[in-house]
Amino acid sequence: MDLKFSHVDVLVEDLAQACDYYARIFRARISRTQVWERNGLHVLYAVVMFGAERFMLVQPIAGNLRALLDAHGEGMIYRHCYTTPDIEAAYDELLAAGVQPEDENGRPLAREQLQSPSGARILWLPKRFGHFSIELLEERELAAFLEQIFDNA
Repeated sequence: MDLKFSHVDVLVEDLAQACDYYARIFRARISRTQVWERNGLHVLYAVVMFGAERFMLVQPIAGNLRALLDAHGEGMIYRHCYTTPDIEAAYDELLAAGVQPEDENGRPLAREQLQSPSGARILWLPKRFGHFSIELLEERELAAFLEQIFDNA
C-alpha cells in the first residue's frame, strides 16, 4: 500500500484557544474552522501548519470523540493520518488482508461510502490498540481541501 504520513489529530476542549496558542507560539498558519457533523459525530476542527509540519486540532461537541475527551482529557493524540494516491485501491488491499475499513463511528464502511463531509474520500482502520486510530485519505483530494481551507484563513 502506497502511504505517506499526513498529520495527527489532537483533542482540545477549546478550539479557538488552542489555535491562538499555536499561532502565537509558533507563528503557525491556522486554517478556517471546519465542522464535521455526521451520524452522531459532531466536531469543530482546524489544521495548524508551521514549516513543513501540520496537525489537526479537534474540539468534539458530540459523539465518540466527546466521550474520549471527557474520559482522557485534552492533548490526546488519538489518530495518525496518512494519504494514499488511490483510496479505492487501499480499501481493496485492506479487505484482501482481512481488515474491514470503518467509518468515523467504527461501523463497517462500504466502498461506495468513502466520501467525507469535506468532500475528501476517507476511511479508518479498526482500532486494535486502545483508542489509537489510523485514517487514510486520498492524497489529491486532501491537498485540494487544505488549499481551500487555508485560502484567506
